Amino acid sequence: MPSDRRSLWEAITAFAPPGGRLHGARGLVALADLAQGSSLSGRLEELRGRSVLLLVKDQLAAALAMLELDGVARRLVLCPPDIAPQHLPLVNERADIEAIVLETGEPLPVDSAAGGAGRLCLMLGRTLTPLDRPRRSTCATEWILLTSGTAGSPKLVLHTLASLTSALAISAQQTESVAWSTFYDIRRYGGLQIFLRAVHAGSLVLSEESEGVTDFLARVAALHVTHISGTPSHWRRALMSGAAGSIAPRYVRLSGEIADQAVLDALRARYPEAIVAHAFASTEGGVAFEVRDGHSGFPVALLGGGGPVELRIADETLRIRSAGTARCYLGADAEPLRDQDGFVDTGDRVEERAGRCYFMGRRGGVINVGGLKVHPEEVEAVLNAHPSVRMSLVRARSSPITGAIVAADVVLAEHAAGDAGHSLPGDLTRELTECCRRRLAAHKVPAVIRFVPSLELSASGKLVRPIA
Repeated sequence: MPSDRRSLWEAITAFAPPGGRLHGARGLVALADLAQGSSLSGRLEELRGRSVLLLVKDQLAAALAMLELDGVARRLVLCPPDIAPQHLPLVNERADIEAIVLETGEPLPVDSAAGGAGRLCLMLGRTLTPLDRPRRSTCATEWILLTSGTAGSPKLVLHTLASLTSALAISAQQTESVAWSTFYDIRRYGGLQIFLRAVHAGSLVLSEESEGVTDFLARVAALHVTHISGTPSHWRRALMSGAAGSIAPRYVRLSGEIADQAVLDALRARYPEAIVAHAFASTEGGVAFEVRDGHSGFPVALLGGGGPVELRIADETLRIRSAGTARCYLGADAEPLRDQDGFVDTGDRVEERAGRCYFMGRRGGVINVGGLKVHPEEVEAVLNAHPSVRMSLVRARSSPITGAIVAADVVLAEHAAGDAGHSLPGDLTRELTECCRRRLAAHKVPAVIRFVPSLELSASGKLVRPIA
């Protein structure tokens, strides 16, 4: 079988049995044990050639299923654990689901469409039973990822193993022993990228949905993780928790949100011996780049060119074309994923200044103040740069005069939190307002600043922003 048609299991065992482990919150599995063992209780062959919905909560169980089903299932649909039940009928219809894999002990979703007539239902666990025959690959599995669906039903994005691993092929190969971890769920694009890196190069410590930051980082420290990734919001929470100092990674990665200078500087100060990198990727477009120079944004030199990843800015948004770009959205009525030139519009606004490109926020996230545009992330970057601020969320607030004004919710750094936020000094509000006035146009300066103990994160680790 050609190298680009290898299954995931064949790829990680091409030269030697894998030496890594998958560590869950409640157990671990040595990758090498999958050569003779299965998490599917001897029923793996029943899934051969089928379209399979992976509907489990536990990340370790999900990881084992991914390793076993690539090259076996015709289609593998990675369903995040927080999917709304009302979206399951759409997923089943568009992905032509023929079998559902659940975790042992988990009930079938109430929605009848999730377990309709003729669909096979299998249970899997975090422990292995002996395989009754050697592993073999018989198809190039389609990997289906779901977008977040914050504004409605999720879209189903079709990838192949080749597109998902294209960033591994163009990056430097790891020669040292590595232990990865991530705040992400591995059924989302960002977490899946880390999962694929880990099983090719070492071990992976998986997070748990119900696990607090302090407990998770304690496990990361105990297992001597060397490489760890998360969104900027994940990292701000880690820095706020006081537990960030318990780990000593060699490599720290940020992706999924804009990495402003404040969070990059804070991580560089916390981990002076580590590489602090921020990457940009989208579920549809794939991995665009990784920046390791310590500065927010990315060099304008990355635009254009004929390399493995091509970037361009059109209509103020970043476009990507590469071997990592997904093939299409699933569904007879699905919109085109690429434009006529093969580029994916990420919807992320980019502005070029002095030889560098800076992300300004999502196309649909602009606040309209009397006809003037405000990108919330631009204001947040200014607020977050203040030494008393750990993180912030900028949003629109209704105004009878301008239609909207800019309002900001601010979480203070530990040293500035005062008496748990009960009586915060007004001079800090004035100081933050003045900082914004010095660096922003007048219509972008927050008219209201509110101090809050925390900000809500979505299941994907991003700030939950009001839907316009």
